[in-house]
Amino acid sequence: MSIADFDTIDDTQIAPQERSRTVPSLSRRGFLTPLLLPVSLSALLGVWGIRRDGTLWHDEAVTLELASRSLPDLWQTLGNIDAVHGAYYFLMHGLFGLFGTDLLVLRLPSVLAGALATAGVTALGVRLSGTRAGILAGLSFAVLPDVQRYSQEGRSYSLVCALVVWATYLLVRAVLGCRAPEITGRRSSMVPWIAYGALMLAACILHQFAAFALIAHAFALPTYARRPWAYTALLVAAGVAPLAALGMAQSGQVAWIDGVTGSEYQRFAVLVSFAILLSYLASSGNAGKVSPEAPFSLRAIALPLFILPTALLMLISLYKPLYVERYVLYGLVGLALLLGAVLDRMPELGRNLRVATVIVVALAIALLVPESLRLRAPESRSDNVTDLAISLSREYAPGDGILYLSVKRRAWSLAYPSVNRGMFDIAQELTPAASHDLYGTELPSPQIHARMRSSPRILVVTEPVGHRIESSGTEMMKERVLAEYFTKGRTIRINGARVIIYEPRTTATEAELVVP
Repeated sequence: MSIADFDTIDDTQIAPQERSRTVPSLSRRGFLTPLLLPVSLSALLGVWGIRRDGTLWHDEAVTLELASRSLPDLWQTLGNIDAVHGAYYFLMHGLFGLFGTDLLVLRLPSVLAGALATAGVTALGVRLSGTRAGILAGLSFAVLPDVQRYSQEGRSYSLVCALVVWATYLLVRAVLGCRAPEITGRRSSMVPWIAYGALMLAACILHQFAAFALIAHAFALPTYARRPWAYTALLVAAGVAPLAALGMAQSGQVAWIDGVTGSEYQRFAVLVSFAILLSYLASSGNAGKVSPEAPFSLRAIALPLFILPTALLMLISLYKPLYVERYVLYGLVGLALLLGAVLDRMPELGRNLRVATVIVVALAIALLVPESLRLRAPESRSDNVTDLAISLSREYAPGDGILYLSVKRRAWSLAYPSVNRGMFDIAQELTPAASHDLYGTELPSPQIHARMRSSPRILVVTEPVGHRIESSGTEMMKERVLAEYFTKGRTIRINGARVIIYEPRTTATEAELVVP
């Protein structure tokens, strides 16, 4: 049996007595070697510039603060907000307890998950399209900008991606097992289906939108594998249903998500067109890399995995805006598999297509270098809570008051409680930790009004220019008091926020305003 036969998983052509002797040997010898280069690249990109000058952005600050709470406090908090990320917070709570809350501890799990996802893409590519295609797919995945970004962030998206890609790999194994009775005369094993279901359940518990991968998988299945897949999918759905119901009850906390914009639809349409072109190129010419006896071709799983999760999330967002690209990061696995297959088949393409492909690859590499540098700069993330903490600590003087124009903006203070501890938060009644949420509890409007009037100076934390501010009665009262009794002074602009300094409007100040 040739190595090409192993790469294409054409195990239907191996006699049963030969399979037990040959396949394990090839598997042991050939499985890990193709993973080395893509995984090494992913790990290097992950640790490169991982600290970003010691800055945090909003979502990472939430991870740091919530996962640092005691287990009873965290459990109670998840009953109020962010239950969809609860499993990730518990995981990080354990790591913080063992290793502390340094930025490396916050981000290294995502680096490791990114490397694990890259290994999965490589293994899947090898399994479906050959060794070289698998390695090229893994390398392509590792350098994708969004993969680089979320492999360096203290959030769950890279972990979800790793679980989905290895679940997809196990799905291929499970589908192959469905043919075992025809080949060996022995009953097929349920172990791959159990492992597949376990990984998909873990992915869905970490983030419920991983369930869209199940639907993508359904589109790739041959008829004979649909029944065991359906049983597995139902068990996964039943397992994640209570958490999904709780997440729906807390959906008000994602009210910040706007509807899908025209530019986002346009970008997705362009990417879908590109993926379809890659799919065509991957199957053109000598398409024999995937055996007709294999359960499905690479493009049969890659296209649905890339297109369907994003398309479904966009469709749901027509009813309730929920579309954020990182929620379906794992869809990039499909794009990387197609890229690997096309790059592998470059020698088989016509001369003009080969030249065009080389030009496109060269341009992509030229664009990736500055983008990779940008992703490791502090300015690459919105809502830089580190800059906010530095600005407030520099400007704050004893007697000043801090005022958040929106209660939700108080979450910016989560990462640096020591900085905010000595500052007077004018509107706050209970801290976020004491109220078991992200924002804390605010005083009644009359008390906030009185505190504002008695403040010698107010440092107002608000949104950047052009971003909407919640228009509740309390927020409107805050703005009205500032306009009537205070003079707007210097504005400090930071990434994702503004700090505006307000001085009391005294008689002397008013006189200065009208003197030419």
